[in-house]
Amino acid sequence: MGFNPLAEKGIPLEKQIRNWSELNVQPFDKREVHPYTRTRVIVMNGIEIESALYSHQFARHTDNWAVKRQLALVRRVDQQQQKAVNWLLPGDQSVLETTLAYEQVAVDLTAYLARTEPNPYLRQVLNFGLLEDFDHLYRYANLIDLIEGPGRVHEIVGNLTEVMPGRPTIAEHRHPYDEVRRHFETHTVDPLSRLHSMTILAAEQQTMNFYMNVGPTYVPKLARGLYLEIAEIEEQHVTHYESLLDPLDSWFERELFHHYNECYMYWSFMNDEVDPRIRKLWELHLAMEIEHVRVAGEMLRRHEGTDPAELLPAELPEPTRFEENKQYIRKVLATEISLTSVGLDFVPLTALPADARYFKYQAAVNGGIKVPSEEVIERHVAEFGDDFRLTTEGPHPIPALRSRPHADTQDVATEAEE
Repeated sequence: MGFNPLAEKGIPLEKQIRNWSELNVQPFDKREVHPYTRTRVIVMNGIEIESALYSHQFARHTDNWAVKRQLALVRRVDQQQQKAVNWLLPGDQSVLETTLAYEQVAVDLTAYLARTEPNPYLRQVLNFGLLEDFDHLYRYANLIDLIEGPGRVHEIVGNLTEVMPGRPTIAEHRHPYDEVRRHFETHTVDPLSRLHSMTILAAEQQTMNFYMNVGPTYVPKLARGLYLEIAEIEEQHVTHYESLLDPLDSWFERELFHHYNECYMYWSFMNDEVDPRIRKLWELHLAMEIEHVRVAGEMLRRHEGTDPAELLPAELPEPTRFEENKQYIRKVLATEISLTSVGLDFVPLTALPADARYFKYQAAVNGGIKVPSEEVIERHVAEFGDDFRLTTEGPHPIPALRSRPHADTQDVATEAEE
């Protein structure tokens, strides 16, 4: 029998509050840390923030004081978990270095979820977002080369993740109507699909929030522009992923699912963590979240008469892992880079009629000005003679993107289809 949080004994809730010394953890050394340890830290920060934000929304939508108090206690522990996790990031790691790590999260987490996702539509949704985040990594890599000098990209991503163009960021700006996806049904969805959806939503939401806050702290207009542009895409991605969740789930059910997902992610990362000190933190937080699942399950049983075992599987699915996804990403690039979205579905860009709202929106945001994501590449070429790439598996699978890409996304889409 595998791991089942409902059958495990966690740390009693009243013993989970920690003092400032315990929370003000020693950060990792940015020069020595494994890239995937850094990405695990970033993901768990996003998972904890999503749980806390959800709990606040729940509290604002109930007038039951007993529920409000219980949420407040569990939420305070989640907030302490978030502080301990996020404080692992070192103060000497620049914002751009952290940004590259955020995009490595987006690339390798999304790719892993996509290739292990059992639902074909959800896999398509993940693949679609993957190619866009892959391009964001490329744009930020060129920006850090310009601002902080050569060599910084490899220090962050190692040789684990390739850096080259994805679906061009300039082509990602779509009308908001075309960001809403088809949601799954709670009572028929595979438990792994729910966990995947909640995990990627939390990660993308944290990325959106991070870019919205750090973007204006830069002085160079080029950097401010790139954060501005990509922060807008991250908002699209939050819409893209949040719409997958079943809107008919109750507040109590969602509270249970949030803590179950935290259990799943701490358990997943604990199994692969190479840093013994950080592994202990994952183990501690897992023990806390086991209790949070129990508390959320009791609230669900008391207020809605539902046994949590009716909603949760008998054991956790296979763990989510950070590992190389280079060949998978290249395959998706070769087959899906030309897609855009129309309503709930994905179609080739070349299939859109001339009066499609996609082109009208593109004209509104990109027309008549230099688009930051394109300008970054142009500036890098002007200064260094070429764009920055980190390719270990051969040339780009799309011939049109093997040399410095241009803003003519229609040509790229046409060649990709051919």
